[in-house]
Amino acid sequence: MLVVTGAAGFIGSCLVSRLNREGHHDLILVDDFSHESKARNLEGKKYAERIHRDVFIDWLAENAAKVKAVLHIGARTDTTEFDRSIFERLNINYTKDIWRLCTKHQLPLIYASSAATYGLGEHGYDDNHEIIPQLKPLNPYGDSKNEVDQWILQQGTTPPHWYGLKFFNVYGPNEYHKGRMASVIFHAFRQITATGGMKLFRSHNPDYKDGEQLRDFIYVKDVTDVIYFLLTKMPASGIYNLGTGEARTFLDLARSTFAAMQVHESISFVDTPADIRDKYQYFTEANMQKLRNAGYQTPFHTLEEGVEDYVRFYLQPNQTM
Repeated sequence: MLVVTGAAGFIGSCLVSRLNREGHHDLILVDDFSHESKARNLEGKKYAERIHRDVFIDWLAENAAKVKAVLHIGARTDTTEFDRSIFERLNINYTKDIWRLCTKHQLPLIYASSAATYGLGEHGYDDNHEIIPQLKPLNPYGDSKNEVDQWILQQGTTPPHWYGLKFFNVYGPNEYHKGRMASVIFHAFRQITATGGMKLFRSHNPDYKDGEQLRDFIYVKDVTDVIYFLLTKMPASGIYNLGTGEARTFLDLARSTFAAMQVHESISFVDTPADIRDKYQYFTEANMQKLRNAGYQTPFHTLEEGVEDYVRFYLQPNQTM
């Protein structure tokens, strides 16, 4: 059986759907299932058992012989949360406990890191292990992910195959419950539906015009394809970027959303909230050569292709994946 943590969340539930499509129904889903807002994400999914995240570590210690691999997607992902103790418990220590058990029982492990580890990009966006200790994330969430990456690279013993994935700006179905942390595309769709227009954050950096902040946006279907590739092909272990390798502007994103909705463009700008303004990434772009060298050659969705698929088949009909 395969374990998926964060299984009721955005990427985790899309991964469960992807695994189901490949015929994997003997799944162990791990999450805090008390959040009713995420219940829709598991409707229609096939799995063997749900395990609450608070008891999963003990469960894995007792049942490791039945497990083929652990896909650890669960994490506290709120970049505006500044209580470091939450990240210490849910992101750092939890991942270390899973790593130790996967090492002890020789279980392949894929875990979620983040492009938030790159901070302002002072050292670029290369998934080179040597630069990881030099990275300066902009918030406690990014710190927690980078601390785990550094700790893992210091370990003398490891699972037989392991992969840390630095997710860039992931968007797609099953993120409706994320509130403020949902993708800009999700918020754009909601705003355009309600008002006919879309508000983007104004630039507070003289090097970027309003709406021309650049991010590497990646469709969640591409993310799950890469995870499945790593799970089945098992190339060299390590920490890998997971973006498209092409930065696009927020104006591109907004225009793609208007086009997919077949609505006339109406874009305005508002100030970036003060609590995130000094922690705002104006540019991210994944160097994807490492994953390509590992054998992953499937093209990623363009921003326009991903937004159209998301809008037409999930947002407009109000469907989950």
